[in-house]
Amino acid sequence: MSRPVRHEIPPRSGAAFTLDRGQRLTVIDPQGEQVADLVAFRRDDLDEVISSGRTIDYASRIFLTTGDPIYSNRSNVLLRIVEDTVGRHDFLLTPCSAETFRIIYGDEHPHRGCFGNLAAALAPYGIVPDRIPVAFNVFMHVTVDGQSGEIAVRPPLSRAGDRVSFVAETDLVIGLTACSALQSNNFSFKPIHYEIES
Repeated sequence: MSRPVRHEIPPRSGAAFTLDRGQRLTVIDPQGEQVADLVAFRRDDLDEVISSGRTIDYASRIFLTTGDPIYSNRSNVLLRIVEDTVGRHDFLLTPCSAETFRIIYGDEHPHRGCFGNLAAALAPYGIVPDRIPVAFNVFMHVTVDGQSGEIAVRPPLSRAGDRVSFVAETDLVIGLTACSALQSNNFSFKPIHYEIES
């Protein structure tokens, strides 16, 4: 079997591609402390999409790792985590956007963020912006205060070479970014790598 081809997503950008049932997608942090936003749509019915709410509900916890399924809005498993060298990711926060940078950072001329990058990358597949869900934020490190419910975005725990692998449970369209938010990436922007193997 040939080695999978490694693809690079440059800093503050995104990509979209198809994943066939049974294929394995590995998301790699080549330099460390870099988040990747991941969304997935059922290829033959784009109205079925990964669901943060359903996944957290069925897992009964907010942090997912090896062995955990990622469910759709119709309660079907779209992806399953089969390898995870970090063990801490976030399924709580929506992809950053131009509005994020205006409201949270006060940017007068904001970057389009992960949301804009996902919208541009997914457009050729017929996916419009309003269909983009809350992403599975690979390598993101969010803490939650158990009393107040206050959340805080911390530096990612990923180090150079850390990875998370998913197996597709059906044919999918995938959107993936190298996150554009300063706070999410410990105030430095780096690339994300990914590999697909059958």
